[in-house]
Amino acid sequence: MNIGILETGLLNEKLNGRYEPYPVMFAALLDRAGKGLSYQSYSVINGEMPDSVRDCDGWLITGSRHGVYENLPWMLDLQTFIREIDAAKIPLVGICFGHQIVAQALGGEVVKSDKGWGIGVQSYQIDNVQPWMQQTRDQVYIYAFHQDQIVELPPRAQIYSSSEFCPYAGLSYGDSIITMQAHPEFEEEYEVALLEMYGGNIVAENEAEEALKWMRSTGQKADTQMLAEWIVEFFVRSSQV
Repeated sequence: MNIGILETGLLNEKLNGRYEPYPVMFAALLDRAGKGLSYQSYSVINGEMPDSVRDCDGWLITGSRHGVYENLPWMLDLQTFIREIDAAKIPLVGICFGHQIVAQALGGEVVKSDKGWGIGVQSYQIDNVQPWMQQTRDQVYIYAFHQDQIVELPPRAQIYSSSEFCPYAGLSYGDSIITMQAHPEFEEEYEVALLEMYGGNIVAENEAEEALKWMRSTGQKADTQMLAEWIVEFFVRSSQV
C-alpha cells in the first residue's frame, strides 16, 4: 500500500539537521506497525500537488505552523483535493493542521483558540471505540503542540476522542477519513526541543516550563506504538471497503 504524505509544514530552521522533516517522521511512525507500506511525499506548502487522488492508495496530511484560516492559495488547493479524496472514498488521515483543514474543507470552522496552547504530553479519552483500534484503553497519551482548534464540527464528523481542553481531539468521517489534533509522529526529544525553543516567545515561558516539568517528573510517554498501529490498521481496513 502506497501512502501519499502531503507536507504542509516545514521544520524551524533552527531544527534542520537535528531532526528529520515531517514526511520522514510519519514514515518512521507508520513503519513501526510493520506492514511494509511505501510512501511518496508532496510538498504542498511549496505548491507541489498530486495530479490525482488516485496517485496513491491513501493520503496523510501533516501538521503546520500555519493556520487554516489564512486561506493561502496552497491551502485552498488542498481543500479542493480533500473534497475529491472524500468523494472518491480513498483513505485519508489528517494530523494537527491536517485535522483542522479536513474539518474546514468539509464544512467546519477553525479558530485560534482563546484557551491558549495545548503542549507537552496530553491525555485524551476515547469516547467511541473504532474498528481500527485493535487494542485500546480509556485514555491515550499523545504529544501536542497547538493553539488553533476546531470550534464547529462538519456535518458528518463524529467524535472518537476528546479532552477538556480539546473537545474535538479525534474525528472520523464515515469509513474513509480519520483525523486527530495531537502529534503521534513526535518523539519525546522533538517535543522537548519545541518547548525549549518556543518557550518564552510563542508559548508563555511558565507554560512551557510547566509542561517540561510534568513530563520529566512523571516520565509519561506518548502511546506511539499503539497510535502507529491504529493509523496503519485504518489505512488497511479503509482500502478494503
